[in-house]
Amino acid sequence: MKQRTIGNVPVSAIGLGGMPMSIEGRPDERQSVATIHAALDAGVTLIDTADAYHLAAQDEVGHNEELISRAVRAYSGDVSHVVIATKGGHLRPEEGPWAKNGDPEYLKKAAKASARRLGVEAIDLYQYHRPDPQVPYADSIGALAELLDEGVIRMAGISNANVEQIREAQEVLGGRLVSVQNQFSPKFRSSEPELELCAEMGIAFLPWSPLGGISSARDLGSNHDEFALVAQKYGVSPQVVALAWELAKADVVIPIPGASRPESILDSATAPDLELTPEDLGRLDSVSASAAS
Repeated sequence: MKQRTIGNVPVSAIGLGGMPMSIEGRPDERQSVATIHAALDAGVTLIDTADAYHLAAQDEVGHNEELISRAVRAYSGDVSHVVIATKGGHLRPEEGPWAKNGDPEYLKKAAKASARRLGVEAIDLYQYHRPDPQVPYADSIGALAELLDEGVIRMAGISNANVEQIREAQEVLGGRLVSVQNQFSPKFRSSEPELELCAEMGIAFLPWSPLGGISSARDLGSNHDEFALVAQKYGVSPQVVALAWELAKADVVIPIPGASRPESILDSATAPDLELTPEDLGRLDSVSASAAS
């Protein structure tokens, strides 16, 4: 598969989002492992997870991290080049809505716990999951700087960040910010300014829910007619067209579609090979912009 980079580390142009394998409606572990192994077989070398990807129960924390760790260890091929990215700072309590904790001490403990669950000495890429309005952003990012300095993590990123927060994180990290993971899809385009800034700064931009989210991904073609028409033109799925459209936005874009079936990630993995014409891209940009407005 074609490659892009996070920091100076080569990764596949399409990653695998692990969230659907651990939240409500998740498949059994055999299917999840088969999905991860199918991704690796297809050349996917970036797998995204988080300690908060689990059911709403305290003993579930880190479910997806542990699942991915077991699956990667059980793979028969070479996994030395696989980058596992995880996140901390977003919590799923047993009751009530998802919560945030950007306390620096909490983030440092969470990162070390994630490393244990992943079975690694140092996390490849650790990302601050979601800003906590109760904690100064610079303080939270300062914890990532300390984790880098201590060797607990190899690379640092942020998620759900705006333009100002990207600039602030880069300053606090002393130029060591390597990735921004924001929602971006034909359905959700409000992160376009952040994508453009990442392209300008040479920072990887990782669209989460790049197909519109778990409940909407399968209906992408019916919800966005132009994507279906372009897909018909090339004999591919509308989902592949959406990922190819995102990849064409900038060389720093690395979509991370979620998957819980081998068929899904195998389809997504073909997107880097689809070359859309300028006319295709203009057509898709136009319809996506109107859908997002």
